[in-house]
Amino acid sequence: MTELLKVEGLSAGYGEAVVLNNVSLSLEEGKTLALLGRNGTGKTTLINTLAGATRQHAGSISLSGIELHKLPSHERAAVGIGWVPQERNIFKSLTVDENLTAVQRPGAWTPERVYTMFPRLAERKSNLGTQLSGGEQQMLAVGRALVLNPKLLLLDEPLEGLAPIIVEELLRAIRRITREEGLSAIIVEQHPQAILAISDSAVVLDRGTVVHSGTAQELREQPEVLDRLLGVSR
Repeated sequence: MTELLKVEGLSAGYGEAVVLNNVSLSLEEGKTLALLGRNGTGKTTLINTLAGATRQHAGSISLSGIELHKLPSHERAAVGIGWVPQERNIFKSLTVDENLTAVQRPGAWTPERVYTMFPRLAERKSNLGTQLSGGEQQMLAVGRALVLNPKLLLLDEPLEGLAPIIVEELLRAIRRITREEGLSAIIVEQHPQAILAISDSAVVLDRGTVVHSGTAQELREQPEVLDRLLGVSR
């Protein structure tokens, strides 16, 4: 397999505060990485750093051989980063359709394909972002990242605070995007078993450093290790 993402010796944070310290990881094309850890361990900071939204103090990030750490966030999107932050950051004053078409880039993922994946959005094409439920906003945030036609999709707690029926719908969509469509992804999630089931590898952070790295299946089949690393085995 071809290596897509390589992170080496990464230290980053906000201003002078260093949150991540000497983080290294890699991801192959077409693979999914589950990024796990207790609250406040640096997971969101790592996702934000890959997207270019933090201050990087040391280390390097490359995507398909491109030195990502040298690029501002808008240029990282152009070379292949699709980012769904915790805040979703949809354009609430625009309609669903406008949210998708405003950022669309050439490629296989079109607004029409997003509507096929999320029929709820198709029914609400003309609704403003403010008129959507939390689950619908999350679907739109994912769809908006997809129409950028990225090489790597970054999902920061995509299931947080959503009703169980919406969680299942989003999990099916993420499984399709990664497993059937073969889009590489890094997923941060507080429900480890749900994400490990659709991931290839797993990295666990603690206090801004990598404390575990291996296959998702191994971690999923060792609840005692999950319990030790995360304080939760389910």
